[in-house]
Amino acid sequence: MQRELTITAAEIDEPALLRNRKFSTGMGAIIYFLGVVRGTEEGATIHAIEYEAFQRMAEHQFNLLFDEMQKRWPIESVRLVHRIGTVKVNEPSLWVEVIAPHRGEAFAACQWLIDEMKRVAPIWKKPM
Repeated sequence: MQRELTITAAEIDEPALLRNRKFSTGMGAIIYFLGVVRGTEEGATIHAIEYEAFQRMAEHQFNLLFDEMQKRWPIESVRLVHRIGTVKVNEPSLWVEVIAPHRGEAFAACQWLIDEMKRVAPIWKKPM
C-alpha cells in the first residue's frame, strides 16, 4: 500500500493533490474527503481554529493507522494532509484520499481512518 502523510502549516493545495494522483488499472474507487473549518464550535461563533500537533508522535500514530488499514482492506494507496497552525473558517484543514478496487472498501477505510485519527492522533484544536 502506498502511503503519503503531510502535516503542514501550508494551505492544502487540492488541485495539485488531484493532479498528482496515481493508481493502477485494477482500481475502481477513489474516495477523497475535504474537511473545512466551520463557523461554529460547540454552539459558539468562531473565526478560525488553531491546530497544534506533536509531529513525531502524530506521524507514528498515522503509520499505525495505515498499517491497520492495510490489514483490513485491499487499499492501493492512502494520502492524508492535515493542517496545523491557524486555519480560518471555510478553509480546508484535512484532506484524505483512499484508492481501492471497490467503492465499499474505499468508503469504509476512509471513514474508519478519519474516525480513528480523531481518536488517537495527537493533534489538538483550539477555536478562535
